Amino acid sequence: MTIPDIASATNARIKALVRLRNRRERDEARRFVIEGYRELTRALAGGITIETLFVCPELYLGPNDAALVVRASEGGAEIVTVAEAPFRKASYRDRPEGLLGVAEQFDTSLARLDLSGNPLVLVAEGIEKPGNLGTMLRTAEAAGASGVLVVDPTTDPFNPNVVRASLGTLFTVPLAVGSTPDAIATLRAAGVAIVATTPSATLPHHGADLSRPCAIAVGSEQYGLSKEWIEAADDRVVIPMPGSVDSLNAAMAAGIVLFEAVRQRAISGAPGDSDR
Repeated sequence: MTIPDIASATNARIKALVRLRNRRERDEARRFVIEGYRELTRALAGGITIETLFVCPELYLGPNDAALVVRASEGGAEIVTVAEAPFRKASYRDRPEGLLGVAEQFDTSLARLDLSGNPLVLVAEGIEKPGNLGTMLRTAEAAGASGVLVVDPTTDPFNPNVVRASLGTLFTVPLAVGSTPDAIATLRAAGVAIVATTPSATLPHHGADLSRPCAIAVGSEQYGLSKEWIEAADDRVVIPMPGSVDSLNAAMAAGIVLFEAVRQRAISGAPGDSDR
């Protein structure tokens, strides 16, 4: 029987992993946690360097997990074996998969976005719930978006629940974080039209031209888009809702408008980012 490198839940490295649940700790360390086979696979595919990979073979779910460990090791990761009890303490999940990596936070500056060609960008302003932000990233990746622009965030994109909800697409769809004034200026300079989603609009989302270079802006769950984004918009659109409710989950609203853009671009033959 192989003796794990870490056998105690009071080990200093386990305590350090637990502290990374706190945003202040993540920001000070400039590190974050990536947990799970799918998420780590996409992180490696996205060029993320895993500094340390904590593994608990007893918790592996599939035959490919060991190969992932080898791949991470070949990429320079330190591999640390952990007994089941301390691994469960460090894990962010009810059903851990035995794979938990630590990586350095990557650049999220606005310059990271490629706004050439015919970009389709999702702007997420003030999103409060990590699950919603992660779902928006996953949806933007599915729609072949050029990138996701997170503005004035209340949720840290490196929150482990964002990583989990995104299914690792945090690492494959270009992500930038910035302030509203800088984001609007960047889009304007690139000639990207701003399409604001707001219940006060009269133009249905399918009536706007989403085949052109555009950024679809979605606001926070509680307050919607700010005045700055609505005033800066080239178009203001609403998702028609014939039912009794007058609002949708922010991530769902983003998905509806993004895939309307996909539909329009397919019909018009406009170039997109499906080959990104």
